Amino acid sequence: MSAKQTTKPAPKRKSKRDRRMKIAIYIMIFAMVVSTITYGLALFVGF
Repeated sequence: MSAKQTTKPAPKRKSKRDRRMKIAIYIMIFAMVVSTITYGLALFVGF
């Protein structure tokens, strides 16, 4: 008797490069949000 073989492909792992790109994009978005908030606070405090 032979073991039943599955034809399902193995789940594809993300490469390190893809993961690094995703992290860099998240960091850039976070930095933009923080800079926008701090700019708004600076304007608010300035008046």
